[in-house]
Amino acid sequence: MPNFDHRHPHQPVRKPKPKTFGLSVLSLGAAAIGLGGALLAVFLRSKKNPAEHAAPDLALDKPRPGADDRAPEAFRPDPTAVPTKAERESLRPATGPAPSFAADRGSTLG
Repeated sequence: MPNFDHRHPHQPVRKPKPKTFGLSVLSLGAAAIGLGGALLAVFLRSKKNPAEHAAPDLALDKPRPGADDRAPEAFRPDPTAVPTKAERESLRPATGPAPSFAADRGSTLG
């Protein structure tokens, strides 16, 4: 039977190279994006918010109020005050069915 293979009989068979270059570039790009995102997060977290300020009355070296300490008179509620209608309404408990994502039996969504 004739041999139609035109290679030299002692020449090794070459296997095609696997295409790993594109995969390597994608992996390297993903790693660079991840590292850049992490560095950006650290940078943004280290910046101070100009709207925030120190609260000196909450400093750790300030004395803490005890059980016998009372609020200043200006900040104490008046126990004899009659609540307004709006205040009474705002303190009324919620009634009715609780909101839900599930439809009630017999109702249609739409």
